[in-house]
Amino acid sequence: MIVAQNPSPPILELRGISKRFLKELDFAGRMAERLGADIHEELVHAVDNVSLKIQQGQVVGLAGESGCGKSTLGRIVAGILDPSEGQVFYRGQDVALMPAAQAQATALKIQMIFQDPFASLNPRMRVQDIIGEAPVVHGIISRKEREDYLDEIMLSCGLDPSYKRRYPHQFSGGQRQRIGIARALAVKPEFIVCDESVAALDVSIQAQILNLFIELREKFNLTYLFISHDLGVIEHISDHIAIMYLGRIVESAPSEALFENPNHPYTDALLREVPRLENRHAEFAPIRGEVPSPLAPPAGCHFHPRCPRAFDPCAKSAPQLVTLGGERQSACFLNDISMSKNG
Repeated sequence: MIVAQNPSPPILELRGISKRFLKELDFAGRMAERLGADIHEELVHAVDNVSLKIQQGQVVGLAGESGCGKSTLGRIVAGILDPSEGQVFYRGQDVALMPAAQAQATALKIQMIFQDPFASLNPRMRVQDIIGEAPVVHGIISRKEREDYLDEIMLSCGLDPSYKRRYPHQFSGGQRQRIGIARALAVKPEFIVCDESVAALDVSIQAQILNLFIELREKFNLTYLFISHDLGVIEHISDHIAIMYLGRIVESAPSEALFENPNHPYTDALLREVPRLENRHAEFAPIRGEVPSPLAPPAGCHFHPRCPRAFDPCAKSAPQLVTLGGERQSACFLNDISMSKNG
């Protein structure tokens, strides 16, 4: 949970969000179960009791290893998935309780940009339709205004309007991602979920797209939830960072504070793997062990089987996010020990 200096209500708030997926048996599995095989439906715990506040104009980075539930949480924020438990609030109102017309308007205010810029674009549609169709359908602009509006949006995203009659396969990866960004901007959103939006691009192109995100944030007063497994990317663009592990947020803090002094052992382990010039002679080692399966997450703190500082309570109960001062929160029993000594 993020505590902002701005006293106004957050633009987006998540309260106790959980998401579970039921992995049903196929025909062969059902037959094997009837014949006595030890096979049963499985429950995937993708997101586990996540609470988060994001203020207007913030860029909040959401980081963690692959499979930790980042993308699932992003899809819940964008309205693509419904949570199994918990509430999503937009400008102080529960999205699930909004009247239909207001819910539709809110859905337009929250847009998502996906990882694969080619798979997220319809290969049979021209760019002018990919970008310009939604604002006309939703009454944001009239059909007569479409051409000028389309040119304006494309220029804002670094695209040449003269290419608007081309198809996605006629563009490079970086250009296709710009098309995806332009499509999101065309409906005049306030909040954008960026799901690994530069992960599929070359490093040089990544920098260009990140700079574009920064420019668009200032130009259109946008708020971002920026999801990435790359902490270098997260550090470059984010004001505040939340670290996620196996469906739970284990630490959140302002970007500079988190990189200078990580609190949670998992955050510390992740940052040790980030290459830096001052550590160029260091030997880098991955975090020991494998990420546990979300089908059967460990009891207690999910990180304790891999944590070098784990002790008895870690395996018995899950630590809660506690405020450590300022805007930093962390979920680790080591903080209880530290606070009891200082107290």
